[in-house]
Amino acid sequence: MIKDIMVFSLTSSCELTKKVCALLNINVSESEVKHFADGECLATASASCDVRGKKVYIIQSTCKPVNDRIMETLIFIDAVRRANCREVTLIIPYFGYARQDRIAHINEPISARMVADLFTNAGVKRIITCELHTPQIQGFFGVPVDNCSPSFLFAKYLNKKFSDPKYQNEKIAIVAPDHGAMHRARDLSNFIPNTNIVVIDKRRPRPNVAEITNIVGDIQGKICVMVDDIIDTGGTILAGAKALHDKGAKEIYICASHALFNGPAFERFNNADYVTECCVTDTIEHPEIKDNPKIVVVTIAEMIADVIRSHESHEKIKDEYARFH
Repeated sequence: MIKDIMVFSLTSSCELTKKVCALLNINVSESEVKHFADGECLATASASCDVRGKKVYIIQSTCKPVNDRIMETLIFIDAVRRANCREVTLIIPYFGYARQDRIAHINEPISARMVADLFTNAGVKRIITCELHTPQIQGFFGVPVDNCSPSFLFAKYLNKKFSDPKYQNEKIAIVAPDHGAMHRARDLSNFIPNTNIVVIDKRRPRPNVAEITNIVGDIQGKICVMVDDIIDTGGTILAGAKALHDKGAKEIYICASHALFNGPAFERFNNADYVTECCVTDTIEHPEIKDNPKIVVVTIAEMIADVIRSHESHEKIKDEYARFH
């Protein structure tokens, strides 16, 4: 049990927070979030929670509705800092606006940097997140960032599945759905023995639309595992899966860190007979996923709990060193 820390959730990541706290053997600290008729919100720690002198951890994915989640988080940070907490660590399992990380067209903003500045200026000491859209977003924050990868979680699940005797002689290809996902495919391939890497060459004429131009690598008769960070409406990843199927892939699995599942995503996956299974994490919580036989959820709770334990252990060593020196 870790002492002198308080872990809060706001309106997202509530179930994930419960799992993390269970692993840390502590209770979830109670927060109060109110939304008013004019659109304003108020986010505070419960009156029964004394944060004075405590280390506060906030777990909140800035997913849909993104702007409300961001404002809740900023207001809550201000509230606990004014209540004289010792420090604030913000855990953002899914970081909204991450795809606006560069100027792709004239007059566009870099919104990911702006949101990072908001959290930094609010007074957090450290950020913990999961699978940022691009690794360089870590540099947008003015505080240390732990960007955790769920690759080993996907690998653990897949290795168990592929240990079944029926897969004994099957060949497996790890597929990057575009050039930007190559590092994710490489990471996953490192955890799954005897796999080769394939990349899909595509272009995006407009958001959520992809045109497949080529598949680089051997997939004929192989089990293909596509790995990406985000599934939004599902159109892009399923277009890639369909191309793999048409080129001779035997089975197709999809692994994605963040299941946004907006618009027709669920319907598209249910109708995609060429996809065997889709494995996602619980960085975003969807009640509908529980009843979908094609979608499997692996939790990042242990990963988050390990980072908190590591951080607290390091801080304890620093405090002991300071006492004797």
